[in-house]
Amino acid sequence: MKAFRCTCGQPLFFDNSRCLACGAEVAFDPFEQRLNALVAAGDGTWTMAGDTCVTPPRFRLCEHRTLAAACNWLVPAHESHTTCLSCRLTRTIPDLSRPKNAERLADVEAAKRRVLFGLITCGLPIVPKEDDDARGLAFDLLEPLPDAPPVMTGHAGGLVTINVAEADDDYREMHRESLKEPYRTIIGHLRHELGHYYWDLLIRDGAWLEPFHTLFGDERASYAEALQRHYREGPPADWPDRYISSYAASHPWEDWAETWAHYQHMRSTLETVASFGLATTSTPYRITPFETDVLFNRAAPSAAHFLEWVNAWVVLTAVLNETSRSMGQPDVYPFVLNRSVVTKMHFIQCVMDSLGIAAVAPAPETLKVD
Repeated sequence: MKAFRCTCGQPLFFDNSRCLACGAEVAFDPFEQRLNALVAAGDGTWTMAGDTCVTPPRFRLCEHRTLAAACNWLVPAHESHTTCLSCRLTRTIPDLSRPKNAERLADVEAAKRRVLFGLITCGLPIVPKEDDDARGLAFDLLEPLPDAPPVMTGHAGGLVTINVAEADDDYREMHRESLKEPYRTIIGHLRHELGHYYWDLLIRDGAWLEPFHTLFGDERASYAEALQRHYREGPPADWPDRYISSYAASHPWEDWAETWAHYQHMRSTLETVASFGLATTSTPYRITPFETDVLFNRAAPSAAHFLEWVNAWVVLTAVLNETSRSMGQPDVYPFVLNRSVVTKMHFIQCVMDSLGIAAVAPAPETLKVD
């Protein structure tokens, strides 16, 4: 995430639709990744305040701005769509006349917009399924009903299904405890399921499949049997030395999706810290840093920067966890990076480097490890 500022000088936050200081309408342009005050153009379209172009681009407000999704994104005026890129990805929503569903939808859509922002800043392709059924992306946001089959959060062929009850704290916590998970969030679900989608897009049919097999295993092993075994017997005893989570140990697909999600967690959080300038001149916390022997490819252009980034993450999460404990709250990041996970994360970075779509997020200056 980035730090944004209104033309009046006051800070803006990603979910804002109005500046609380000057009262201006505010919206987000996903194509230029900018959030700013709007200026009415007089014909139902808007321009960004402070835009110095001779002919500044015009936009329309997303049709869902005043509806349950509470969307603050923009639609280019020349497009025929009435909804923004994020809302176009949502294929199905729950019945909003039923209790809590409007609030659930708002929470899930807000989380989805944050996740999509991270994908946009990575340069990853985001194509609605309505434009490309074979390779596109869509979301079904479904409510569990008493006399219907259970809603299973998951991914299949570009369609991500999210159980909107995950927006309820009690429901989410009940399932977190029953599955013995250290962490469970809507953003985590979205990033995990999108990991499956991007595996299909970036790995399945390309040159990266064999290196994937070497690091993660062979995805052709029976997925159903692997999950049955996982829930029946639990993870292997040495999973903390090889995986980011116990669930990642269940099958190569889940290892990839979990690792992908944590890569995105780190990237987004470090971008936020760097953008907001949260830094001191030094930190007394010291770690034994990861070095080049953990990299998937030491010769990769991103190798040095990636190590800087991962080591900064270890320092940052230690500080954030201690801060959270000081408030009597659970750890912000209750995970430990092992060498195997860092190698897998660098593999993900190398995949994106090869496509020319993602530089490593900048590490905050003061979190660099000496």
